[in-house]
Amino acid sequence: MRRSTKIITIVSVFFLVIALVITARTMVGKHFQKKFSKRPPPGIIVTEVINEEFSEKLETFGTAISSKSKTFKIRKDEVSGELKLKEKVKKGDLIIDLAVGNIIAPFNGVLGYTGLTEDIFVSDNIFIITLDDNSTIFSDIKIPESYAPFIKKGLPVEAKVSSYGDKIFKGKIDFISSRINADTRSLLSRVSINNEDLELLSGSLLEITVKFNLRDALSVPDTSIMMEGEKSYIYKVSDKNIANKTEVDIGSRSNGKIEILSGLIEGDLIVAEGLKKVRPRGKIKPLKN
Repeated sequence: MRRSTKIITIVSVFFLVIALVITARTMVGKHFQKKFSKRPPPGIIVTEVINEEFSEKLETFGTAISSKSKTFKIRKDEVSGELKLKEKVKKGDLIIDLAVGNIIAPFNGVLGYTGLTEDIFVSDNIFIITLDDNSTIFSDIKIPESYAPFIKKGLPVEAKVSSYGDKIFKGKIDFISSRINADTRSLLSRVSINNEDLELLSGSLLEITVKFNLRDALSVPDTSIMMEGEKSYIYKVSDKNIANKTEVDIGSRSNGKIEILSGLIEGDLIVAEGLKKVRPRGKIKPLKN
């Protein structure tokens, strides 16, 4: 009898301990759930889906050519008085006064010269004055045959030169040859570049980008895209600030932007940065940059 009572007591104590453990764990779980449920949603940078211009690009090199150039070969003994050349002249300005007649600028431009000191290209008694109109710069480029169907007169062009770093000079396709060169398998084209400030010099090596297949398309920052295998996803933010993982089809990339082909519409609010802090269907605090 005593043994039976002892067993019952042990069993009762055992189940009581289990009950206490379960109750304690439940209370602790509720405590932490309550504690962390009060944590504010993370602040996440968001942005709206917008329409922007996208294009395909062809990159090549070309040499800067003045829109107008003229050379004057002058004998030193023909110069009347002291020789003083201006840096810039306008059409009709006096360039130099000679005993045999004056030289007048036929157009606006920048003056240069060779042969005023010893020069291997000219004789001891001759110097050369150059006049260049650099307000518009031209450059002849060779377009690979495979790109020929896309190149049209008037297409936008961007040019850079190493001396100006990342500064971009705007231009356009000005001329296109009527035939493919059979030796080089290329299409000769000429671009014109606006150079009103005369920053580009004739003879400079230009890095030229021709933009074609221009189109307006939905655009998002490249930092908003998640890649999983061959699929692309983005977090679309609802009216209640819930981040929903959404599959999208992407197109071209350009200057930190990605073209969206499907999956979003203009005006949608999406997560732009901080993807690692976002949980699918989790609430966020939108921060607009």
